[in-house]
Amino acid sequence: MSEEKKPLWSGRFGTPIDPRVLRFTSSLQQDKRIAASDVRGSIAHARMLGRQKILSEAERAKIVGGLERIAREIEEGRFPWSAEVEDIHTAIELRLAELVGDVAGKLHTARSRNDQIALDLRLFTIDRLNELDAAILELARALIDRARDETETIMPGYTHLQRAQPVSLAHHLLAHVEALRRDRARIAEARERAATSPLGAGALAGVPYATDPVSTARDLGLERVFRNSVDAVADRDFVVDFVYVAALAAVHASRLAEEIVLWTSAEFAFAELADEHATGSSIMPQKKNADVAELVRGRAGRLIGDLTAVLATLKGLPLAYDSDLQEQRAPLYDATEVAPALVVLAATLGGVRFDRAAMRRATDRGMLGATDLADHLAKRGVPFREAHEIVGRIVQERLAAGRDFDGLTLEDLRRHDKRFEGSALDEIKPERSLAARTSPGGTAPVRVREALAEAEAALR
Repeated sequence: MSEEKKPLWSGRFGTPIDPRVLRFTSSLQQDKRIAASDVRGSIAHARMLGRQKILSEAERAKIVGGLERIAREIEEGRFPWSAEVEDIHTAIELRLAELVGDVAGKLHTARSRNDQIALDLRLFTIDRLNELDAAILELARALIDRARDETETIMPGYTHLQRAQPVSLAHHLLAHVEALRRDRARIAEARERAATSPLGAGALAGVPYATDPVSTARDLGLERVFRNSVDAVADRDFVVDFVYVAALAAVHASRLAEEIVLWTSAEFAFAELADEHATGSSIMPQKKNADVAELVRGRAGRLIGDLTAVLATLKGLPLAYDSDLQEQRAPLYDATEVAPALVVLAATLGGVRFDRAAMRRATDRGMLGATDLADHLAKRGVPFREAHEIVGRIVQERLAAGRDFDGLTLEDLRRHDKRFEGSALDEIKPERSLAARTSPGGTAPVRVREALAEAEAALR
């Protein structure tokens, strides 16, 4: 290792670090993505040192100027990365020394790599939370856009993946929007907790300088300052928060993706993917594969593993800082892959063509009006459990005859119970069944239009 590239802590050691140890302990390659956050935190720290007279005005100006140049190099892809350094902090500090000379060494006054990395990761996480929020919003709006034209579209609603009752397609799509709105609420909470500056905690015990952590936090746009220096460098709850909200958003997207896969299959035939959002087979010319949806579904599984990884890393660690925490960055960075997946899923959903006729035909099979028959009797004073039993016998009879509700007559109903009235046959029609569910949050078109307007306003 060249003399100028030696570790910043090398003064205590008599022999150079084994290259194998350097390669194993280095976090530089994965941490290049937090370089901009590191520089941003260093600029705020240098300005605070200047305000507190720990640095002279000339020293502050020189250091900040060098850091701003490094920020431009990173943004433009011109930063000279070295394979000989162990972490992002060292790479940037050595580059700063090349630009401004020995005064660069004063930047680390009243700071440790422990509070420095905690700050870098918080800044990075807040930015990624914002990106994830924007991607979730895009997917939610895509669902609303598709729901707007499907209020009257009738499809089978499912429980246990069995046809259950008729629902509006718009109502079904808006159910996914509700999950995404909860995701956005969780992101807001995670962002609020992440916005705590740990800078000034030092290695774990604070620093012997008259620093001003509040002004540093203010410069960085963070709402709070740490209360306990040990916790400040040990806390990675914000990483868990981010991976959790990303994993749960991925799970919600996966449920939508699964339905896209099912609905575009020949077995369902409820929808077709646009050519630009599908892939084909190398040997089967007829294939049109929902690869986007499948990959979104697969990514959710990966994120569940990431969440387990960050929790498992934390569970046995003593306070304060331990190098095990370095392992949390891989799941953190992996979780950032959710946002682009949601954006592509939103585009795919926007191009889907729904087959309304096929969905409507599917509601004619499976006796989806059975609950309506039971409700018909219950509204006439029959205890619902008794009504359920009566209709169950009717269903059993129709199944034994190999028939659905098609051709069902009032006489057929009255053979099982004389309390059936003529309106029962109309009430089991999908359109009537749909329109009857006017309870708050129900699938009746009048309620769906209200829900659509509320969701549009909430996401505006």
